[in-house]
Amino acid sequence: KMVDPTLAEMGKNLNEAMKMLEDNQRKVEEENEKKYVRKDIPGPLQGSGQDMVSILQLVQNLMHGEEEEETSQAYRLQNVGEQGHMALLGHSLAAYISVLDRDRLRKLTTRILSDTTLWLCRLFRYENGSAYYHEDDREGLLKICRLVIHTRYEDYTVEGFNVLYTKQPVIYISSAARTGLGQALCNQLGLPLSCMCRVPCNTMFGSQHQMDVALLDRLIKDDVESGKLPLLLVANAGTPGAGHTDKLGRLKELCEQYNMWLHVEGVNLATLALGYVSSSVLAATKCDSMTLTLGSWLGLPAVPAVTLYRHEDPSLSLAAGLTSSQPVEKLRALPLWLSLQYLGHDGIVERIKHASQLSQRLLENLKNLDFIKTSVEDELSSPVVVFKFFQEYSNRDQTSHAAQASTIQHPVISNERHIYDTFNQWLGEQLAQLVPASGADVVELEDEGTCVRFSPLMTSAVLGTEIQDVDQLVDCLKMKIPVLTSTLQLREEFEQEVRRTVGLLYIEDLSWPGLGVVRYNYHSDGKNDEKQEKELEKINTELLKKLNELESDLTFSLGPEFGGQKNCVYIGMVTEDLDVSELVETIAATGREIEENSRLLENMTEVVRKGIQEAQLQLQKANEERLLEEGLLRQIPVVGSVLNWFSPFQASPKGRTFNLTAGSLESTESTYVSKAQGTGTTPPPTPTSSLAKQRLPGQKIFKRSLRSSDAFSETSSVSHCEDLEKMDQRPPALSPGQEQGPLETEKTEEQKEMAKTGTEDIQRDESPNDCTKVEEQDSQR
Repeated sequence: KMVDPTLAEMGKNLNEAMKMLEDNQRKVEEENEKKYVRKDIPGPLQGSGQDMVSILQLVQNLMHGEEEEETSQAYRLQNVGEQGHMALLGHSLAAYISVLDRDRLRKLTTRILSDTTLWLCRLFRYENGSAYYHEDDREGLLKICRLVIHTRYEDYTVEGFNVLYTKQPVIYISSAARTGLGQALCNQLGLPLSCMCRVPCNTMFGSQHQMDVALLDRLIKDDVESGKLPLLLVANAGTPGAGHTDKLGRLKELCEQYNMWLHVEGVNLATLALGYVSSSVLAATKCDSMTLTLGSWLGLPAVPAVTLYRHEDPSLSLAAGLTSSQPVEKLRALPLWLSLQYLGHDGIVERIKHASQLSQRLLENLKNLDFIKTSVEDELSSPVVVFKFFQEYSNRDQTSHAAQASTIQHPVISNERHIYDTFNQWLGEQLAQLVPASGADVVELEDEGTCVRFSPLMTSAVLGTEIQDVDQLVDCLKMKIPVLTSTLQLREEFEQEVRRTVGLLYIEDLSWPGLGVVRYNYHSDGKNDEKQEKELEKINTELLKKLNELESDLTFSLGPEFGGQKNCVYIGMVTEDLDVSELVETIAATGREIEENSRLLENMTEVVRKGIQEAQLQLQKANEERLLEEGLLRQIPVVGSVLNWFSPFQASPKGRTFNLTAGSLESTESTYVSKAQGTGTTPPPTPTSSLAKQRLPGQKIFKRSLRSSDAFSETSSVSHCEDLEKMDQRPPALSPGQEQGPLETEKTEEQKEMAKTGTEDIQRDESPNDCTKVEEQDSQR
């Protein structure tokens, strides 16, 4: 076959370029050269230029240069398959075709545009429609607004904004529409914000995300009576948040009544390509225009969005910018033209059907989970699944739910909703991190708060989501639900324990997803606020360090980077076997230990400073006494040496030693007499938490036994055994100045003493027998 050599070379170069850009492997030489490259400062252009391989290598370094520094979950690159290569090839072909002569270019662009428009209208059941291809998905609606203005205002082409001033146009948009859409339209059209009317959604009957048709009717009547012109209505076939569809049939009747234009957009429009379509979405085929985002639905990179519309006057379409006389602008449809032919009708339908099956699979699994509430309008065909963790209303009916929702302004219920929003935010982030191929994200809904959204039509083609990814998402959700329920139940107990514990302050932070926030209070002794704040920061920082060193399953942190409280310990999610009282007691005891050690260090520093001053005074006094005792002549260098040779002076050695424990200066005469240095007074013991509880082998700290009776008997028997051991053990006599060591040292000395008297075996057999008897008595009780 005859093939254009330029086209063949273009396809070959594109194939080689994609292979090079998609290869993430680095060579050692490239890494070594990369170390000496200044990334932020561009180098000069080479006079002789560079070859294509070097330039593509530079692009690859720019694409993947920071990959190692970023986290794995934050770095997400779209999987570009062969159909993606066809879309990318379309951009190269568009540049190549643009150099053809005008007649040949006009014929080619007309064929590409007509074919693509015909395929899309048949695929999405939109008969006798025209198409406008645009890069920004909002640009199609903007052009439609201009078309309607030209249609409804006959003198707009000549008079301009003067005709709008006499009769102000009104554009109606749902309150559930994407954020900033209305303001963007007014800014681009040069209209005041008063021309934009936001229509509330249903609050009493039906879906909370559907436009209130009765209220819309009243709004339109009020605008007509005030001399305004109802121009256009923007409806949703799949709201951006929850994926709900407006009552398009009734909205179309209302628009025909007031001669308004109906525009529909949303992700649910993709289901028009399936064999079975719900009646609510099928009504979109009767609208005046709709916007399709095929790039995300089919996983096609850099393909334009399409706005299908029906209008009889081509001159007004040209004036509004929906059509163009420039053949080059018609080449926007070329990437989509190539991709649609590569996928075919069956391939397009299969991708959309696969995304819908993923949603149904997840929805069926969520129905069997407790504490999970779904928000789906049409469970049979909705491609968007929105769910949230919710414990209180799991066993209640919708009437009680509505009654609680009506009192949402109550402070307690408001705090409860804030807590649930925080927990669902954490849940969505965890699911997105554990199963990145699912594409799950967090969405904020006006009435339901924070929810987790699964919209495979927008993500599955890009991420390659499969059925096993949905099953993995459900498994991760099952693991997180017990943690959420346990943490939610123990939050109140933790707050009560902290409030009744001396030295701890409970910090209420509703935006923290965890057990709670606690701060150790520093007992100030008349210090100023700045010094007290520094001491508080020091103690709580050391407290956090000590808690993280414990062998526990809890996470202790300083809280979020922005918006968190200072000098606090944030405790993360917990399980049901957490011993809250032991946790709070440990935090309080550790804080007291750190504070006492800090005070002891401060006191010792003051004692050492005073001791040094006293030592200096005593040394000065000793020098004066030595001068008086030896005489003035002995202080003269030459005379003193001769005098000491003829008449040696015998002076008793005098010295001073500083006792850190007592904080006083002592004489060293006893040291010279006994030829050994005494230990002095026994130092005070270091404060400890004294919270060493008996645990089972392998049991971590802060864990309690699920059987309370067994835990109580075990604890009581251990405590009785310890009391008997303490009664039987008698520490040996200590010599003067000798320090008493730890308990283990006492036992060793006692065993040595008993070994000399021959009574070691008797004493050793008594304690276990007594402990065994006590354990038997406790078990009988």
